Amino acid sequence: MNEKRLRLAVLLSGGGRTMVNLHEHIREQHLNAQIDIVISSRADVAGVERAKQCGLPIILIERKKLSSADFQAEITEAVQSVDLVCMAGFLSLWHIPENFLGRVMNIHPALLPAFGGQGMFGHRVHEAVIAAGKKVSGCTVHFCDNEYDHGPIVLQRKVDVSTDDTVETLAGKVFEQECIAYPEAVRLFCEQRIRLADGRVDILPE
Repeated sequence: MNEKRLRLAVLLSGGGRTMVNLHEHIREQHLNAQIDIVISSRADVAGVERAKQCGLPIILIERKKLSSADFQAEITEAVQSVDLVCMAGFLSLWHIPENFLGRVMNIHPALLPAFGGQGMFGHRVHEAVIAAGKKVSGCTVHFCDNEYDHGPIVLQRKVDVSTDDTVETLAGKVFEQECIAYPEAVRLFCEQRIRLADGRVDILPE
């Protein structure tokens, strides 16, 4: 592992559990990284308070208070000094500058490309999976491009969908896998073991 600590920005719009999970992996020295900044697009969400409780620097860049151009510009300016941007339940579309392509990750609570796209987040995803009668679901970590839930897939983890699963129980099972998958993807990035080529990700051996 490189000695240099990976500098992260975390973008959120909700509860902040994914941010806390990354913070805990760093605190327990499972990730050679540091969260330099947390950005919330909403002021009244639990993620803001959770970031403060974790002692993480947080700023508000509220979509509803800014023009589209100012919203994009403020995020881009705020993340300039980091190595990797981690979307963590960020519900606004940030137009990723060219120099950040391959440096922005997202985690989605389904096996993309299925059950993704604008409006597909949180319990809506699990409702759709159950309604479709799927036997398997899971989570996907991917590099972001400028479409919702689109871009090269880094890794996926699967869960079985039982006939008696509810939206809540399925969400719980998927989140358990998210807590494994996202830190693992960040670790691979930190160790420079991710190679992007022709829109695909190759994981290099240790």
